[in-house]
Amino acid sequence: MLVVGLVVADQAVKAWVRANLALYDSISVIPGLFNLTRVHNTGAAFGVLNSVEFPFKAMVLATVATVALIGVAFYASALPVSQRVARVGLACIIGGAAGNLIDRVTAGYVLDFVDVYWNSWHFWAFNVADASITAGAGLLVLDMIGVGRPHVSRTV
Repeated sequence: MLVVGLVVADQAVKAWVRANLALYDSISVIPGLFNLTRVHNTGAAFGVLNSVEFPFKAMVLATVATVALIGVAFYASALPVSQRVARVGLACIIGGAAGNLIDRVTAGYVLDFVDVYWNSWHFWAFNVADASITAGAGLLVLDMIGVGRPHVSRTV
């Protein structure tokens, strides 16, 4: 259910951005810190390969993303129900990856629009799906260090 909700939220916000902002148009939300700026990422995460062109680039990136998404889904399905933090983290990653994959398959690029900056420094533009993936990765780190698991004392 979480996966579907994340995909729907991601695609709904992207539909609003597509309807209201032309490519590179920007709306200031918090002056000096945060804008909504429409950009198209034809590369991988953080714009890697954005400026590199090669035959069937969109298809290659979509295939790699699909294989990774399937792998994460299989791993998530194998986790015990008791590993709640890891399961929620993986659901966030799957939902975000699916949202971006929909863009890549239907448009040939991922729509990014969250522009966080300070003076002339800009963080990479991102979207709801990217934020979901990042939150999911954070939850997996918390799971790895034991947050959310019951503590069992050891006897000596």
